[in-house]
Amino acid sequence: MQRWHTAIPVFLLFVAACSPSTGNDWPPFVDQLIAELEAGPKKNPPGSIWKYNYNGLVVFYIPPSCCDVPGELYTSDGEPVCAPDGGITGAGDGRCPDFFGARTGELLVWADSR
Repeated sequence: MQRWHTAIPVFLLFVAACSPSTGNDWPPFVDQLIAELEAGPKKNPPGSIWKYNYNGLVVFYIPPSCCDVPGELYTSDGEPVCAPDGGITGAGDGRCPDFFGARTGELLVWADSR
């Protein structure tokens, strides 16, 4: 029985070491967004991804790149929430009009340095 007490922590360390990790403080889908932005043309203003708390959720925001392009807001699961700004009217899609007033905990996750 004493062997199991030793084996379980070793097994848990092995599982943790083999679990996928980006090495960053964000979910893997954000790495995919970064790769997509880096693969595209340089934007003006430069592309960026921001992390916030919004309505009890951790969310990731990509500001509009120009003109009539809407911003993008995602849950930590990578699900689209809304377009808080940008678009033809500049007000996004209207599904989260309180985003800019209600968001907290701003953190820059990534900025295009090209």
